[in-house]
Amino acid sequence: MLWLGLASSTAIREKPEDIPIAGFRFIHTADIHLDSPLKSLALRNPELAELVGGASRQALSDIVDLCINERVDALIIAGDLYDGDQTSMKTARFLASELNRLSAAGIRTFIIRGNHDAMSRISRELVLPDLVKLFGGRAEHVLIERGPGEKPVAIHGLSFASPTAPESLLPKYARALPDAINIGIMHTSLGGAPGHDSYAPCSPADLQATGYEYWALGHIHKRSVATGSATIVMPGMPQGRDINEDGPKSVTLVSIGNDGAVSLDERQTALAEFARVTVDASGLAEWSDLAGALTDALAPARSGSTAPQLVVRLTVSGETPLAWRMRRDADLLMAEAEERAAQIGGTWIEKIEIGCTPPRTVEGSATDPLHELKALIDNAILGSDAYETALAAVAETLQAQLPTDLRDLFGTDEAETRARRLELARQGADDVLARLQPGHATGSETA
Repeated sequence: MLWLGLASSTAIREKPEDIPIAGFRFIHTADIHLDSPLKSLALRNPELAELVGGASRQALSDIVDLCINERVDALIIAGDLYDGDQTSMKTARFLASELNRLSAAGIRTFIIRGNHDAMSRISRELVLPDLVKLFGGRAEHVLIERGPGEKPVAIHGLSFASPTAPESLLPKYARALPDAINIGIMHTSLGGAPGHDSYAPCSPADLQATGYEYWALGHIHKRSVATGSATIVMPGMPQGRDINEDGPKSVTLVSIGNDGAVSLDERQTALAEFARVTVDASGLAEWSDLAGALTDALAPARSGSTAPQLVVRLTVSGETPLAWRMRRDADLLMAEAEERAAQIGGTWIEKIEIGCTPPRTVEGSATDPLHELKALIDNAILGSDAYETALAAVAETLQAQLPTDLRDLFGTDEAETRARRLELARQGADDVLARLQPGHATGSETA
């Protein structure tokens, strides 16, 4: 989401070479979700889960290094530093050590609690260094006096007092202080975004009208920028946690001049970047050709990423005689993909989704009984009311035995749940048909 700028009285520059050392300079980040658990990934690949599980810590350390190396005045964290009811004292000690590094360098830190932080015991009990300001549940501001001829800077902030905030928090913020640079910190969903619950809703126009020079936002995990009478930045998260948080991740280096001009510089921070990569297997008839196609798809994805590690979800698609074999020998396909990823270097395979179909039977040729069986399953069974009823009963029995944090495994509403059950049934049917398909003996399989 990239908002359209309103009539602008604020200069905004995106080129790093345009950023002056003078002015009030700070790093803006949010949604670090420190030590976020990775349950599903841990089940599939413990080694990869260990890498990604430590990536949020590495991101915070790298952010602190960036603050020190750039000699900024402050670090702003706009909520969700933690990931819920975090009780680990290891997390607390790590955070304290990083904040102490900033304080030792004379760099201030400003933090607000987001919806996840509001549930955290650590955020309430941790003793913070003197140069760290954790805003409370009542809006307030900190006024920073600066050198001769430089405007003071007012940092306005307000933390979530509870995990929910159904109403706008903007009316609680003070008016812009005159003859000062005003920076607001807020955790908000704005007008809403896919995959994010609604919290502290407001609009960019509402924020523009406050008279602040800059709004440091958090909550939505994808970066976006709006310009106008104020510069409004949602920095995104500095490190993705799963494939739904794919793409480059970053923080924003901000400089605000005495004249109110704002300069932005996006800095990449992710240790591990998630990416979706498609492999077109159309017409491939030999396993060796498929292996080559894996490399052809993975290599440009790796070269196009600036992160040290690339975590890939592969989707293999197209009409190919190998469709049945890929489903039957999914473990061999994963091993082949992992080997190709290892040869490229810095690349991991998180999962492979197989969307291939076997070639259609040529009209007038002998009928393939497996094609007939698939057509029967697709047309007469999967869409029937009786099958849907039986499938729902099985899913409900399974759901009742799962932990409560997996209550949305099959969907969040009736329509989504039904569609998800049907998709799983189709995948299961394809896997069964793949195992009925006759194979040819090779060095790695038995016919």
